[in-house]
Amino acid sequence: MDLPPQTAALKQVLDAMPGAVGAPMASSRGSEPLVLIYKIMGKMFAILSVRGEQFVILKCDPFRAEMLRESYSGVGHRSHLDPRFWISVALDADVPANEIKELVSHSRDQVAATLTRKQREELASLGA
Repeated sequence: MDLPPQTAALKQVLDAMPGAVGAPMASSRGSEPLVLIYKIMGKMFAILSVRGEQFVILKCDPFRAEMLRESYSGVGHRSHLDPRFWISVALDADVPANEIKELVSHSRDQVAATLTRKQREELASLGA
């Protein structure tokens, strides 16, 4: 899979996260994946577009999500997920790369906080 530089860099960040598992999801008509869905302990925390537009969908604290939408034109919403808790970040817009990496960690932390104690302990044993 030949990815644009920003997408490839973010994919490396996501793949390196302890406990993160990325699975491809294709459209019903195509065989090439449209996105990679990243999960920890079976719970989704990121959706990375690998075809077409460069974006990532992340879980986010509602207050922070609103602040980000006001601060960056590259932060919005683009899915069936609840817009209060999920944001879409355009990788080729005005959001700095280090801010995107921070948002990925924030998304993972938001999902990790919803895990059971046993799941959190298992995730911690993976080096998270």
